[in-house]
Amino acid sequence: MFPIEPKHKPALGESIFIFFLTIGLISYFLIGLGTRPHIPILIAIMLIVIYGLSRKISFKDLEEGMIAGAKSGMGAIFLFLLIGILISSWMISGTIPVLISTGFSLIGGTWFYAIAFAVTAIIGISLGSSLTTSATIGVAFIGMGTAMDASMAITAGAIVSGAFFGDKMSPLSDTTNLASTIVEVDLFEHIRHLSLTTIPAFIISFLLFAVLSPDASVGVSNLDKYMAGLEETGLIYWTSWIPLIILILATIFKVPAFISLAVSSMTATILASITSGLAWTEIWVIWFDGYTGSTGFEPVNSLLTKGGINSMLFTISLVILALGFGGLLFVTGIVPSILSAFQEKLQKVRAIILSTAATAIGVNVLIGEQYLSIMLTGETFKGIYQKAGLSNKALSRTLEDAGTVINPLVPWSVCGVFIAEVLGVPVLTYLPFAFFCLLSPIITILFGGKTIIKSQRTSTKSEQRS
Repeated sequence: MFPIEPKHKPALGESIFIFFLTIGLISYFLIGLGTRPHIPILIAIMLIVIYGLSRKISFKDLEEGMIAGAKSGMGAIFLFLLIGILISSWMISGTIPVLISTGFSLIGGTWFYAIAFAVTAIIGISLGSSLTTSATIGVAFIGMGTAMDASMAITAGAIVSGAFFGDKMSPLSDTTNLASTIVEVDLFEHIRHLSLTTIPAFIISFLLFAVLSPDASVGVSNLDKYMAGLEETGLIYWTSWIPLIILILATIFKVPAFISLAVSSMTATILASITSGLAWTEIWVIWFDGYTGSTGFEPVNSLLTKGGINSMLFTISLVILALGFGGLLFVTGIVPSILSAFQEKLQKVRAIILSTAATAIGVNVLIGEQYLSIMLTGETFKGIYQKAGLSNKALSRTLEDAGTVINPLVPWSVCGVFIAEVLGVPVLTYLPFAFFCLLSPIITILFGGKTIIKSQRTSTKSEQRS
């Protein structure tokens, strides 16, 4: 059931105490002291190592647990490096500038947050990746919001909400495929069942973003200066659309993410060498350090100064620490103890749904990894749902409602760290405005039980008639 074999079996009370101790410690450093998340995670690792040694677990086993945890994120780490290159190459090829410029000409100031949410959701479904969506169209919307003097917190909340709606509902999404596979549900049946809670969350979120959107006149006076600044870069050509088109086509044909990002980045780089006049030596520097804007309008320079491998090193180092911390929580038996405690005590539908959601959220908070949140919760509750007579699609839906969408709301999680870095908005700043991510688990807890019971009654009546 668990990816790392526990070397100790702590009592449930002991596990819960350590759980709240570590979360309290991390929260105090992040919120109370305002430190970088690396610091409390590293201190928490030291505390768990001390705890493990006090429980007669050898340091070698603890070290192997950390390494195994960190190893589980290597696929994401390679993608992060490529996304850093993708952003810088899309800058010099004009892809991100042309997206921003087009957005300025189409959107203006009317319903800005709602449109950012809806467009990001559509792109998210098309790409099937919340991180790629945030790093591409999300960066463009941040630029538009900056030009319009819009709230960066609400803009980022709209981007994150749309990106994770798309990630959740896309048949191309790895988390959507994982959730359906882990509990053996047909992919498209899983997506149809997700709509029961996802569509209401989408509608409510859209209305909230529409109400919060600035008046059409707010910030529009700045748009001409931004448009002129973008034109001054000399990066925008008709060829600037090609890297985006390649990425979309690669997604449609289900090309692996690593290859899709690599091909799009290389295409953008080659186009940039032709259109921008940059020497190859300059391009490789930009690949590592990112692009630096050099127009006569400083806000545009700040907007375009992004990307590069170097910009991802903060994220990568934190991901390694967070997943290593997660590995320690497994090898010491803390997480397995808490998850196993649920298996024998749940019978009522409402309690099962609530416990499933709470477990998925808890794994996200404690470990910071959405894949483990889906896998561990799915494996833990599969037998419970079968005993209670609940369908597997009810479980797969709850995994997505409370597992996938919560990860970007955790400051030390894989998604949270990445999105905060590429958008330039801290997790705790955009968290109150990521309405879709906040509403999804609430709706599944409030109405999931009723929906499942209603579905069971309908199925029973159909069986009786037949």
